[in-house]
Amino acid sequence: MIKKLAGSIRQYKKEGIMTPLFVALESVIEVLIPFFMAKLIDNGIEMGDMSYIIKMALWLLVLTVCAGTFGILAGKTATAGSAGFAKNLRSDMYNHIQTYSFSNIDKFSTTSLVTRLTSDVNNVQMAYQMLTRMAIRSPSMLIFSSVMAFSIDAKISMIFLIFVPLLCGGLMFITLKAHPKFKKVFRTYDDLNLVVQENVRGIRVVKTFNREENEEKKFKGISQTIYELFTSAEKIVAFNSPIMQFSMYSCTILICWLGANAIVASGNNAALGLTTGQLMSLLSYSGQILMSFMMVSMLFVMMTMARASGERICEVLDEQSDITSPENAVTEVKDGSIRFDYVDFSYSRNADKLCLDDIDLEIRSGETVGIIGATGSSKSTLVQLIPRLYDPVKGSVMVGGRDTREYDIKVLRDAVAMVLQKNVLFSGTIKENLRWGKADATDEEIRHVCDLACASEFIESFPEGYDTYIEQGGSNVSGGQKQRLCIARALLKKPKILILDDSTSAVDTKTDAMIRKAFREEIPDTTKLIIAQRISSVMDADKIIIMDDGKIMAFGSHEELMATSDVYREIYESQTNGGAADEQN
Repeated sequence: MIKKLAGSIRQYKKEGIMTPLFVALESVIEVLIPFFMAKLIDNGIEMGDMSYIIKMALWLLVLTVCAGTFGILAGKTATAGSAGFAKNLRSDMYNHIQTYSFSNIDKFSTTSLVTRLTSDVNNVQMAYQMLTRMAIRSPSMLIFSSVMAFSIDAKISMIFLIFVPLLCGGLMFITLKAHPKFKKVFRTYDDLNLVVQENVRGIRVVKTFNREENEEKKFKGISQTIYELFTSAEKIVAFNSPIMQFSMYSCTILICWLGANAIVASGNNAALGLTTGQLMSLLSYSGQILMSFMMVSMLFVMMTMARASGERICEVLDEQSDITSPENAVTEVKDGSIRFDYVDFSYSRNADKLCLDDIDLEIRSGETVGIIGATGSSKSTLVQLIPRLYDPVKGSVMVGGRDTREYDIKVLRDAVAMVLQKNVLFSGTIKENLRWGKADATDEEIRHVCDLACASEFIESFPEGYDTYIEQGGSNVSGGQKQRLCIARALLKKPKILILDDSTSAVDTKTDAMIRKAFREEIPDTTKLIIAQRISSVMDADKIIIMDDGKIMAFGSHEELMATSDVYREIYESQTNGGAADEQN
């Protein structure tokens, strides 16, 4: 895990090296200060030598300024390095997520990915910042202070060794007990984000049904769970402070007691025992040694939290897409012909029930094919195999005479344009949204595809025309306008295959007919697959597929199906004759 996370440091290695160097220099100087303090007391104050006192005071001032300077530099480089590390880590995660197939994304919820990109990265960033400072400061301070303390009085300094096992045991207990609880906390954060996301997205539904109180209860419930888990974890971490304070005060008392006895016995003579200045130095070194352990304990607590976050981040980075381009991939799609060769598909590899069962289908390039069927009949699933958003469990899907698994993924998807059931527009102008289809599209090309999608009229009615700003998700345009913009965006790709997944459901029948007419006249060589609920949207298609429960129940032209399919006739009559009769009544 550490090796994988460290790979995101990259150009910030300099800061990662400079910070420990500055910290080490700061630690050395801080260890020297008690030594000069002892000299000041014993040779200056005790002897009444003012010139020596001034000399030592100047040395102490210089050392203090140097220590402060190195401390400021360490803080600056540690902050820059950790912020850069977090930036790279977020970028690495985000870029890696872009390589995921739909099945990979299905393993992680959207809210979980958001939490891992934000809160978890922040935890790792804080741990890295503390690590570059305290991981060097604590051991160096511990070593240097211990050497100086033992050089003054080895017997009294043995006191420190009594408390080391106690401190190490306490830190081990805290780490082992707190880590699992912090993991649960961060998982629960995913649930919290999910509740917020659902509420924000469905705010209109919530207000329509007066369910605000219910949503508040859900939020309070998950917040209470996080509170309880965090409290439970922090109760364990709280043992850190009393253990450290007990050790620190016990050491201070023992050193004062033994040191005072030694001073009295020696008559404040260093040659015979211990001096007052040396006792003051020992007390300072004991504080530095125990403070080093305190910093280690804080680092362990932070690392315990960061370990849980780091594991969650590595889960994202370790996840490998199960859909990749093969070696020597095909880089050209010959035409828009499609062949389903006895295809079985399931979203879960272990699922007993197939979403698509034994699909045998051939569509010639340039044909218009309508797909109808009941909700849940796997119409959308069928077309998602064409641009290789998923791979079949059995059989093969062929485009342009080649298995989709033989193509370079980018080449294949550039040849296929999809307008999904859920129309998605991004924040930006209309032009910027349309140029998702073709980044270098000219204004003439944009106007042309908007004419085909019957979108020009309403766009030009806006004061700013094609420069009109679209809010996130297209919230400032109607459902029908959003659909037509998405169709125009897809047409701008000039695809060999165009898939419309119930993408004209929000437009009126007249506009629907105009869009289909434009398709026939303007893009006759493009294979068009139209998933629709209205039979009028597919009546004039070259072929119509009727699906039910993941199977193709019938396939043929409108006339052929009217003659051979009872299901098709029932749908047709319910939407035409029956509808007309209802209007007359």
